[in-house]
Amino acid sequence: MTATLLDGRLVSDLLLKGVSHKVSALKKKKIAPKLVIILVGDNPASLSYIRQKSRAAEKTGIICEVKNLPASTTTKNLVGLIEKLNKDKKIHGILVQLPLPSKIETPLVIRAIDPKKDVDGFNAYNLGKMFLSKEFEKLAPCTPSGIIKLLEHYKISVAGKNVTIVGRSNIVGKPLAVMLINRDATVTVCHSKTRNLTDYTKRADILVAAVGRPNFIKAAMVKTGAIVIDVGVNKVDGKLVGDVDFKAVAKKASFISPVPGGIGPMTVACLMENVIKTFNI
Repeated sequence: MTATLLDGRLVSDLLLKGVSHKVSALKKKKIAPKLVIILVGDNPASLSYIRQKSRAAEKTGIICEVKNLPASTTTKNLVGLIEKLNKDKKIHGILVQLPLPSKIETPLVIRAIDPKKDVDGFNAYNLGKMFLSKEFEKLAPCTPSGIIKLLEHYKISVAGKNVTIVGRSNIVGKPLAVMLINRDATVTVCHSKTRNLTDYTKRADILVAAVGRPNFIKAAMVKTGAIVIDVGVNKVDGKLVGDVDFKAVAKKASFISPVPGGIGPMTVACLMENVIKTFNI
């Protein structure tokens, strides 16, 4: 058995084309969608992610401005900048690139973003709405949205399936669990304190790895015919690898997402979609 590749690059290109059409329609109405990305410091990984987001914005016609602040920036100064951007009617989306330097109080920064401009979907207001139903997932976090859209493209229904998510972050694990429950999946969330992890992963019809540990999910941990979603982005010997032992697991799974080229491009495409969604909130 060789797994079918869940091609995030292909699907993200389709999503970006859709966004591009919507941007063109807005520009005919003399509206220029604008995203502002705030970077504090010069974290190399953050710089790489911002380049990807800027390229995607350019592809779609969204104006993207990057505000690069020194690592010495205080929480107060960062919140002050966000408050100014909140009031600027020419700015439709605000994104603060995470992680922030340790001295900055990240929860206060995220809370400061106007929920209507929160294109990352991390504000408590937008996260809270998700609990009501999928109809309220107006500005959902981009990585979980990307996973859902990738599954939908390949006509993989999650209804009634056992899903195990390894990782409970506020960015991926927790919101993804809610979105899957909204679509009638039976969801188990595992984490660093989970005992006998393999008991849970081997039961999964759909297994999502989001732990940030290279090649952590081995073939022995995966049920034959499972659908495997790899959210991990790790560098090993200068190469990007996921949280899944790809070569071994691909021989056992029915579908698998690669790293790179899987969830990463989907996340960026969903960010661009969120910028456009701000016009309907």
